[in-house]
Amino acid sequence: MPKKITTDAGRAALAAVAASDAPARTDLATAVRYLLQLLAEKAPGNSVEMRVPPFGAVQVVEGPRHTRGTPPNVVETDARTWIAVATGVEQWADAAASGRIVASGVRSDLSDLLPLRP
Repeated sequence: MPKKITTDAGRAALAAVAASDAPARTDLATAVRYLLQLLAEKAPGNSVEMRVPPFGAVQVVEGPRHTRGTPPNVVETDARTWIAVATGVEQWADAAASGRIVASGVRSDLSDLLPLRP
């Protein structure tokens, strides 16, 4: 299991990303992983896989457990989009409509869980 990101480190990374058009890769990675960590804490489970390549993925939301192959409920997006929807800067529906969030499966709409409050 990856090391837990502290609230201070997560908030610092989010602030660094928000303050720059070209944030350091380490800040971007920490911000993404911190928000994935918060999502996993808010909605524990194994029925949806939330992916933000290349920085991380978590399984969330209670329901049928998936153990082999590609999960039936998958959400994938880029780092900037994930940070924007997870922090409430952008709406899930808008990002999905524009194709920046790709979601498949009946449980893959995570909009009710967002925004996350670091």
